[in-house]
Amino acid sequence: MQPPKYFHIGAIGSLVILIAWLLAWETVVAPLRPGSWILALKVLPLLIPLGGVIKRDIYTLQWSSMVILLYFTEGVVRAWSDKLEVSRFMAMGEIALVFIYFACALLYLRPYKKAAKKMAKELLEKVNSTKSTK
Repeated sequence: MQPPKYFHIGAIGSLVILIAWLLAWETVVAPLRPGSWILALKVLPLLIPLGGVIKRDIYTLQWSSMVILLYFTEGVVRAWSDKLEVSRFMAMGEIALVFIYFACALLYLRPYKKAAKKMAKELLEKVNSTKSTK
């Protein structure tokens, strides 16, 4: 069974928007210091899985759904601790985008996980049945 396309589209869209969101946050909207862009480099790890997510690579979707949780953590910390209201707003946007990506990736992967479990169960039953006949 093929997963619904909108989960794939949601994963791509939220990842691309998250990259743009973080770049805008750290360069234009609310950089830590005026003219400071060094924190914008935090988007570089998000560029690594982008190609695999677009190509529907199962392995990339799996590991990126775990890596993305680091950005969730950063968003929570900055939403809690940043002094500027606009920066806290950007952090909450980061949290929302990470959540959307995580949910879309997991929902997209769900049928593949079910199929893998089914295949593993069938293989185990086959192995066990050949052992019992010997």
